[in-house]
Amino acid sequence: MAIADDETTGQRVYQARRGQVAYGYSVGIICLEYYLPFIPGDVGNASTYDFPVMYREVKGATFDAIIVRQDPAMAPLIVEAAQELVRQGVKAVTSDCGYFGAYQREVADAVPVPVFLSSLMQAPFIVSMLGPDRKVAVLVANGASLTDRVLERIGIVDTSRIVFRGLEDKTEFRRTVLDECGTLDVDAVEREVVEAALEVQAEHPEIGAVLLECSDLPPYSAAVQAATGLPVFDWIGFINYVHQAVDAKPYTGSL
Repeated sequence: MAIADDETTGQRVYQARRGQVAYGYSVGIICLEYYLPFIPGDVGNASTYDFPVMYREVKGATFDAIIVRQDPAMAPLIVEAAQELVRQGVKAVTSDCGYFGAYQREVADAVPVPVFLSSLMQAPFIVSMLGPDRKVAVLVANGASLTDRVLERIGIVDTSRIVFRGLEDKTEFRRTVLDECGTLDVDAVEREVVEAALEVQAEHPEIGAVLLECSDLPPYSAAVQAATGLPVFDWIGFINYVHQAVDAKPYTGSL
């Protein structure tokens, strides 16, 4: 951070932060303990971004603890991870699993930077962009684990215009993402995600947009958009949006 900037001499002076080992990370990402290859486009793949991100794994934050049980005992460890990311200089904190939203309030209350632990936080915003007779379809990793507690913690109180569709019944998605088999058949998962989107669109023709909840789904956003003809929102778009808010670059060009 510049603490002196003399426009006359061009001299700039910066203040170091004790304990910070690197600089320039705008977004910090809290991570599950997970056994899954994160391909480009995934929240967990650093090459997805046009800017540096910092990851912090939470020990004990397993699929069962976070997605299935949303274990309250994990809250202090998740808060600690967020605080460490902030100490390392990040300007916003997110996560790599939408079910971390169960801890949104604890983390947001504990750090001085914006916190957005679940991509589901976009849902009310998307609904507000649609006409009153339109709904948003939300594809989630595990519909059975999407509890009222998670929704309330991230500010979703009215679900009348949100259609949730779990992907736990899709064979390859379950094998890869939920059962953590350790391999990923990209084409097979893409087919299943597109299939699920088309199914919910056929069942609910009033759908006006799609939101992909899971951090592993952004690689398939373009395919879903092409198949449904609908706007598709995902976690990477959300992260890019917040990054722009906390680390805006000046525009250049001609007039």
